[in-house]
Amino acid sequence: MEKKNILVVDDQEPIREAIAETMRRAGYEVKTASSGPEAVEIFKQEQFDAVISDFSMKPMNGVELLEKIKQIDIDVPFLIVTAFGSIETAVDAMKKGAYDFLQKGDTLLKELEITVERTLQYRSLVSENKKLKKALVKKWDYVGHSATLEKIRAFTKSVAESRSTVLITGESGTGKELIARSIHFQSPRSQGPFVKINCAALPEGLIESELFGHEKGAFTGAIKTKAGKFEAANGGTLLLDEISEMPIAAQAKLLRALQEKEIQKVGGDEPVEVDVRILATSNRNLEEEIANGRFREDLYYRLNVFHVNLPPLRERKDDIVRLVEHFIKKFNDENGFSVDGLSDGCEKLLLSHSWNGNIRELENAVERAVVLTRSGFINPEAFGFSDKFMGAARGKSQDGGGIEAGITIADAEKQLILKTLNFCAQNRTKAAEMLGISIRTLRNKLNEYAGLVPEEAEAVEEA
Repeated sequence: MEKKNILVVDDQEPIREAIAETMRRAGYEVKTASSGPEAVEIFKQEQFDAVISDFSMKPMNGVELLEKIKQIDIDVPFLIVTAFGSIETAVDAMKKGAYDFLQKGDTLLKELEITVERTLQYRSLVSENKKLKKALVKKWDYVGHSATLEKIRAFTKSVAESRSTVLITGESGTGKELIARSIHFQSPRSQGPFVKINCAALPEGLIESELFGHEKGAFTGAIKTKAGKFEAANGGTLLLDEISEMPIAAQAKLLRALQEKEIQKVGGDEPVEVDVRILATSNRNLEEEIANGRFREDLYYRLNVFHVNLPPLRERKDDIVRLVEHFIKKFNDENGFSVDGLSDGCEKLLLSHSWNGNIRELENAVERAVVLTRSGFINPEAFGFSDKFMGAARGKSQDGGGIEAGITIADAEKQLILKTLNFCAQNRTKAAEMLGISIRTLRNKLNEYAGLVPEEAEAVEEA
């Protein structure tokens, strides 16, 4: 293990050497300085893990040296020792960034050895936390460097510092949740929980219980008191995914929770204070939803303090190749494959595709191509853009099974829904996302198809 490097500063040589020798015996590399200005010059030339300085020195005392050192490296632990310190002096030093303040005396060297060890352990933990936070921010960063994306990245970084609500809009599959997580992990709340609730996936009768919790006996089946998502997210961030799907009655209670910063459980009498930052996403135009009476205008303004609109992938094609490279690496790592990249012709094919499912569609296409290729370079055929589903999505099919002229809009809609369900292996959530509708809407459509011919009915039943 690499030795830690410590700088010892004292204008009295016997004390300076005694401290330095104690640190060397404890296993540290040590440099010494006889004055503040000399210490500053040494510190500029080398990296140190800690500084131990006398307080009473001329022409620069320990606190003045502390301020100079912190201008160079704000994170380095700085310990001050003194023969005649006062509480006021110690408080001033700690305010300016000193890690500890020790009195000279018979036990100083032993105390210093213990304090330095504790200080370096603390710094190691702080450094590890910073690395983990950077890794989390990088994990949830948005891949790509188009001009539009760079503006979004800079904007989300600036709004992350506040606790204001953020409304994130965009088509299904553009990465709205990714942006929400990026905001959370760049914020002062990054150590707190990140909780997500999908407003479209919950039955209307359960959404209030999921959001605010319920008391025992509040309704049939409430066999015990349950905390809601607001309480689970206390001290952190709550993501209200697809907020446009929230029923009007629940919207009113959500508005009150945002305004009062407190919630009331279903069946409860006493309000519960919560400290939660709200992020919300929608793939619908909320202003149109307001005009149609499906969304509260006052809630919209409460949520829309900051607004991030994610452009569809077809409007930022500069990022497609970077995204493909990212997904190839991801699926190589997950499966142990060794796909090298794209062969000639692939890039033109990908750039010409419409990507109605946006990044989610691109990820699925790359996963398929990587699994089929396994090693070497991906050929255009591996993306499967000419298969039955992709043909149907473009209004045609190689085997004649696509949507054709002469059928009604309702029949065309039904065919597309069933083909999408088959493509998604009967996964309703994925199918709804690909179709750009809520899972509730998909559920209602499937209920309408109760009188399908046997083959179609079987597909719906399996779904």
